[in-house]
Amino acid sequence: MELTDNVPQEKPVVLSSEIKAKTQDNKELSEKIPVVKIQAWWRGTLVRRALLHAALRAWIIQCWWRLMLPKILEKRRKSILDSFQQEQWAVVRVQSWIRMWLIRRHYCRLLKAVRTIQSHWRCHLCNSRGVIKGHYRITASQMHLELEILLGSGPCIVSECIPLPIKH
Repeated sequence: MELTDNVPQEKPVVLSSEIKAKTQDNKELSEKIPVVKIQAWWRGTLVRRALLHAALRAWIIQCWWRLMLPKILEKRRKSILDSFQQEQWAVVRVQSWIRMWLIRRHYCRLLKAVRTIQSHWRCHLCNSRGVIKGHYRITASQMHLELEILLGSGPCIVSECIPLPIKH
């Protein structure tokens, strides 16, 4: 084993001037401590005040937003409902026009069929009952009338000259 006794060890030497400097620093610190505490308190107060103002501003904005959000949502809901209602009315109009067109087309077909049936029926009635055909001609003092009556048995022709009364 080797002994370390051969190496001289240095012990820190404390000088009296260093001790005086340390005590003066401690004394200055002890004198500065109330100033530092006041500065720290003031800075903390300013920071807390700034944070309070920021929190109040944020709270005001949040309150305003909470008031505005339902109004915005209601406006959006109304606009969506209005557009939906307009689309529904457009659909209803188109459907009504198409239904009207289909019903009108059906009505026109029925009317054509009715007219066809009526014309055939009238023609049948005329052939079975008879037809009166005729023409007339008016001159200055008389009316010439010629009628042809067709009955089932045969034609009958009537010609007449009717004098017209003229006022003088």
